[in-house]
Amino acid sequence: MNWTSALNWTLLLLIVALAAAPVSVAVGFVRPAWTAPAAIATTAVAFAVAVGVAFAGDSRWEVNWIPTWDLRLAFAADGLARLYALLATGIGLLVVVYASRYLPLHLEHHERSPDELVRFFGWLLLFMGAMVGLVLAQSLILLFVFWDLTAVASYFLIGFVLLAQSYGTDHIPALLPEVEAAAAIPGTVAAATALVVVGALAKSAQVPFHFWLPRAMAAPTPVSAYLHSAAMVAAGVFLVGRFYPLIARIDWLLDALLIVGLGSMAVGGVLALTRDVLKQILAYSTISQYGYVVTMFGLGGEHGVAGATFYVLAHALAKSALFLAAGAVTEATGEDRLAGIGGLARRLPLLAVASGVAAAALAALPLTAGFFKDELFFAAAVEYGAGMTMVAVAGAALTFAYIGRFWTGIFLGRERATAHSISPALVWPVVALAVAVVFGGVWLAPFLAVVEPAVRVSLGDAVPIEAAYHFDLRAENVMALATWVVGGGLLVTRRAWWSAAIGAAWIGDLAGPARLYALSLGGLNALSDWMHRIEVRDLRGRLAAVLFPAGLLVGLAMMTTPTVGQFSVGPLPGSELPLAFLVGVAAISAVVVTISRDHLRIALTLSCVGYSLAVVYAFLGAPDVALVAVLIETIFALLFLGMLTLMPRTILRFETKRADERTHERRDLLLGVVATVLMFLVVWGALSRPSAQSSVVGDQIEGTPLAHGKDVVTTILADFRGFDTLGEVTVIAIVLLGVTRLLRWGRAP
Repeated sequence: MNWTSALNWTLLLLIVALAAAPVSVAVGFVRPAWTAPAAIATTAVAFAVAVGVAFAGDSRWEVNWIPTWDLRLAFAADGLARLYALLATGIGLLVVVYASRYLPLHLEHHERSPDELVRFFGWLLLFMGAMVGLVLAQSLILLFVFWDLTAVASYFLIGFVLLAQSYGTDHIPALLPEVEAAAAIPGTVAAATALVVVGALAKSAQVPFHFWLPRAMAAPTPVSAYLHSAAMVAAGVFLVGRFYPLIARIDWLLDALLIVGLGSMAVGGVLALTRDVLKQILAYSTISQYGYVVTMFGLGGEHGVAGATFYVLAHALAKSALFLAAGAVTEATGEDRLAGIGGLARRLPLLAVASGVAAAALAALPLTAGFFKDELFFAAAVEYGAGMTMVAVAGAALTFAYIGRFWTGIFLGRERATAHSISPALVWPVVALAVAVVFGGVWLAPFLAVVEPAVRVSLGDAVPIEAAYHFDLRAENVMALATWVVGGGLLVTRRAWWSAAIGAAWIGDLAGPARLYALSLGGLNALSDWMHRIEVRDLRGRLAAVLFPAGLLVGLAMMTTPTVGQFSVGPLPGSELPLAFLVGVAAISAVVVTISRDHLRIALTLSCVGYSLAVVYAFLGAPDVALVAVLIETIFALLFLGMLTLMPRTILRFETKRADERTHERRDLLLGVVATVLMFLVVWGALSRPSAQSSVVGDQIEGTPLAHGKDVVTTILADFRGFDTLGEVTVIAIVLLGVTRLLRWGRAP
């Protein structure tokens, strides 16, 4: 066995990717100036391992985590994982090299400490490690953990839980074959899949969740370049590709992807045409470009999935280059708007050529890898129908127009700002990405070698991708020519459509999702303030704030849950009459507590509630619980009596005679009745249909050896309910510290 087969590439890639951030931060703590070299070195190692993984082929590593729940730490470098791992580490390396020079200048301009470099590189490399862990993960739980590291979406977690419950496993390689073999997809599974897709679309900034992405442009340029091309935003479409075998079985979900993708293409494209800030133009173009990917997943079929996967690769190379170029232009001129710059090709020729190649790739011009992404897109559209063919040309023409506006506005025309020389570290990463784009446009085989295994994961079968230059009038070529003509026409007729585009953007700002989000956020904040005012007013208000929502939720659950035959009234044997009598005494005592006004009577009656329940515990065969209850009730009775003895009698007499407000009386009565009725129904329903499974005690006894315990009580306290025990011990420790402080404070000097 040679060393490449003996080495577990999956585990090695995971380790080096996750170690990059802590190693770089540790070096930075020793000497901040070493942070950037350490980040470059660790990222280079991660990229080298990712390349090795790509050549080594499929590999996996897993170990049992919690055997009783069939949970495994499982990671696999399949085709889809290898593609995204290459993007995360390869583009990450170029971004880190770029940031090694950009960040010191950025911090200097904003008069911030150079020590912040340590934190910046730590967070950036954490994103890289999280992305690598995400794409390698083969467990729903692990997917959630790494997704959480890139900012969690709550819908995503809910969908995971439902999928795991429906199929009895969170292991993705075991779950997806069951889905493919099923004759029909259950409604619960379809809903769970839809929730996962919602989380993925939100992460990839698709309509109507798109408005967060342009607002995130406050981050430094290297962060924007990385997150938009190879990390956080790409994670969403990765998830769609990972779960596509399940998504493809749900027709209405494919239609939803198609609608969302086309909407994102249009909204992102129109907004990109109307913006002036460089990074905002690119941010809205990212929304539109990932709309392409989502649209192709919605179109489905071999061309659709292959096109979506190839599009991710081509877009990542081109978009990261354009972001880095925008940062370099801003550093050279001090300007970040199209209106303030122009004609920079004469001052920055190498940057102009390299970024022009990246722009050409997004515009799908020949001799770039981007040409083939549109070829596959057009092929999928032709298979879908004539209407989709026209929509595809319109979307691609929109891309041609806003990318053309971006590049020509910076490098052509009249020079409006003076550009000074910039560090080569800000230019050569753009050049490297441009070379990769041209390399893919001339020799496609290496790109296909990475993309085809990823497509096989999404489709479940090996599919050769047919992409090449064809010198004929096939539909894809005609559509490409139409795209360039229409896109060029949009570019030169800006005055004709500018007002309409600005108007559409204004309508979106006025009544779009961002506006609705702001209004809903304001409404929730007002509701929170109102609830806070009620809750902190007095003890009654606090109880009302808890009981009313709880009663409302329980009531809704009771109304929406089928309850026919779930409630039963059994006979009352004579042997249980004493038990029923004591329960009645406890209930009557509780009612008397709420009516009485005399404090001593309240304290004594409250003790009657506890003592009667202690006798109930004894009747039910729990003498230890009964003994503890008697002890606690005695202590509290003595405590209340001692407090009443120490309190001034004038205050007690005043409180006894003071009448409650009528509104409080009515509110308290309503809340008491609602809470009592709903609690009675819940308890009645639970006791009417006891679980047919084994008892909790039996399960705990059976599970004690698995927890390596010698007796069940110790195992319950230390393992099964270990967090409860830890919480209780922590509370006791805090109370003891407080009591100690009070005793010291009250001690005479």
